[in-house]
Amino acid sequence: MAGGTAFCDEVWARAAKLVRAIHEHPFNTELEAGTLDRDRFAFYIVQDSRYLIAFGKALATASTRATDVDEAAFFAQAAHTALVVERSLHAGYIEEFGLSAADLEGIVTSPTCLGYSSYLQATALAEPYPVLVAALLPCFWVYEDVGSAIFERTRDVEKHPYRAWINTYADPEFAASVERVKQIADRHAATAEPPVREAMTDAFLRATEYEWLFWDSAYRRETWPTAQWLS
Repeated sequence: MAGGTAFCDEVWARAAKLVRAIHEHPFNTELEAGTLDRDRFAFYIVQDSRYLIAFGKALATASTRATDVDEAAFFAQAAHTALVVERSLHAGYIEEFGLSAADLEGIVTSPTCLGYSSYLQATALAEPYPVLVAALLPCFWVYEDVGSAIFERTRDVEKHPYRAWINTYADPEFAASVERVKQIADRHAATAEPPVREAMTDAFLRATEYEWLFWDSAYRRETWPTAQWLS
């Protein structure tokens, strides 16, 4: 451990201002208030359903690269959850919003969604296993942190329009998964050579930046500015 500090404690402290900015982003404050525009949330759901495919594949790659059997089993189950359970939540909202298959095909994958997805897939294939674990961690930890905070402040609100989303990421089973990824990251960071631990830190911070960018891109309903020259 660097200076006796566990990896997760260290990177969470470094990311504290960014995590606060995520909590305070209009997407999340309006989601909490139940006033988030449905078109913004629908855009987010479509983009996130596509991101989850890449995230699930990165988790599956982590499973195949893990040398510890328990870690391999955990990441395999996490991949299944991302590809089946979480995407079923998204499918429910897509149905609620009345989006057809043709509608979905007409929504272009945003630059941020493509960037984050590509970053995780590249990390899964090209970086050491501990760096991959660090890159995967923010999608667990930041979502649990945001979801739990919103849940605590809205637990008494009846008929919240985004209750299913809030409950998914405030669920105790999801929190347990977060703790497991943190344990795995800390274990590998504790014995990692300095360059690998530094790369783990960089990966965690970069993925956390992508988390902010993802919510921001959904709020703006991000498009490709270059599309005007390719029509």
